[in-house]
Amino acid sequence: MGVSRIDARFAELQRADKAAFVAYIMAGDPDLETSFQTLKGLPAAGADLIELGFPFSDPMAEGPTIQRAAERSLKNGTKIAHVFELVKRFRESDQTTPIILMGYMNPVENRGYEGWAAAMADCGADGLIVVDCPPEEAGELTDALDAHDLALIRLATPTTDASRLETVVRRTRGFIYYVSVTGVTGVKEADAAGVADQVQRVREAAKLPVAVGFGIRTPQRAAEVARVADAAVVGSALVDEINISLLENVAADTKVLEKAAILAKAVHSARE
Repeated sequence: MGVSRIDARFAELQRADKAAFVAYIMAGDPDLETSFQTLKGLPAAGADLIELGFPFSDPMAEGPTIQRAAERSLKNGTKIAHVFELVKRFRESDQTTPIILMGYMNPVENRGYEGWAAAMADCGADGLIVVDCPPEEAGELTDALDAHDLALIRLATPTTDASRLETVVRRTRGFIYYVSVTGVTGVKEADAAGVADQVQRVREAAKLPVAVGFGIRTPQRAAEVARVADAAVVGSALVDEINISLLENVAADTKVLEKAAILAKAVHSARE
């Protein structure tokens, strides 16, 4: 289904006057089977869309939490083929929840744009976020994804001026990811009051839903963002639960899903 699955989910939530809860996890963290059980359980826990990270050795936009997740995944031998297989397994029981792959250009370049897009379509992924891909250099990748009706989702930041924003939103599909803080993931908290005007600016430029991430760790902050944005993205706060589970020797998927349910409830009830 590709981008149409993303569009359908946002349209459904818009009709209900609810923001989307977008949950991020790293494929293969702490191992492939546990990450699959987490992935499989996220929709029931309240995730409207899922961002599935693919591990890379130099995740430049990530803070310590997701860096450690990538390291654990790579240490356990996770390959890109395993990531696609996780999505394929997920699609055996869930045909409606959008899955966005998120990571860095090196693995995409290594496979080749057409090969990457074809693998995404085959496994049932819907969109791609590539943190280190400048829009000026994304033409061939966008062409490959468009051929399979897949979304290339770009990022806007607090430092994206009006001229740059025009370039960022061009050929973006599905939604725009607004990075609410300057810096890496999981370190600073989003300022919901400051985000509101930026979200409106990006939404008007893109004519697409705007998801806010990179600074949401608590239910209170998630609810605040959900009142002004079309989606709240939580990553580090969920991945932190894996760190805790490893220290406490408890099931990682259970910890992550419990935290996801709390955050999802905050997002979905924010406008009531």
